[in-house]
Amino acid sequence: MTKIALLGAGGKMGVRIARNLMQSSYHLAPVEVTEAGQARLKSETGLDCVAAETALGDADVVVMAVPDRLIGKIAHGFVDQLKSGAAVIVLDAAAPYAGQMPVREDVTYFCTHPCHPHILEAHDSIAAQEDYFGGIAAPQGIVCALIQGPEPHYALCEDIAKVIYAPVARSHRCSLENIAVLEPALSETVGATIALALREATDRAVSMGISEAAAHDFILGHLKIELAIAFGIFPEGKFSDGALMAIDKARSVIFQPDWLDRVFDLGAVKKSVTEICED
Repeated sequence: MTKIALLGAGGKMGVRIARNLMQSSYHLAPVEVTEAGQARLKSETGLDCVAAETALGDADVVVMAVPDRLIGKIAHGFVDQLKSGAAVIVLDAAAPYAGQMPVREDVTYFCTHPCHPHILEAHDSIAAQEDYFGGIAAPQGIVCALIQGPEPHYALCEDIAKVIYAPVARSHRCSLENIAVLEPALSETVGATIALALREATDRAVSMGISEAAAHDFILGHLKIELAIAFGIFPEGKFSDGALMAIDKARSVIFQPDWLDRVFDLGAVKKSVTEICED
């Protein structure tokens, strides 16, 4: 039976992962250094934590459910305890893409990250509809990268990733650089920024005398069809002539002409992940 040491098992993400791994065929050894985290894990899953040296010494796989900025530092602290051929799974590309993982050629490094539930896919239950993060009831995609290690380890680590983020609808194999471009550049630098800008614009409309309920219904309803048109999910849908005119005039007001080049420049991506990892 494959033994998985789960570091950070008492954190919010750690508890999610532990709960899913408990339902699998993998042998789970949860590790949590804080008393509050140990109590949370026990309360929510019934699991008791084990000492780090006990979990790590014969672990086949280590899953690091720890903050992005601590991944490199923590990995340096335990990598010498791992047996040859062990695999380390990180849940974010920042630390490895920033070059912060310790050198250990006989250990596999693997990165996986959730896509979160697709905003335009239909769900068959209220629980799935209200699972915004994923890993509970709503199917989601995941991305995976074998950073270093033998090819057979990709299948093993991908299977663990599918358990961690279950239910998984699709798994996409990427490079580490691909995942770093997806996050932070695409999902956070662009996606989260635009999401907050949309909220700020909506609040401005409300300040001009529109009720909040009306403004929220209007923008969130329009976003559904606008996103479906933009991403080709609703191919028979078209932006009206008036909408196209508004889009054309708005681009120069809202966006700098070279914003895509600046955001997706790989030097900028590397700088961003390095800043994320700074303690």
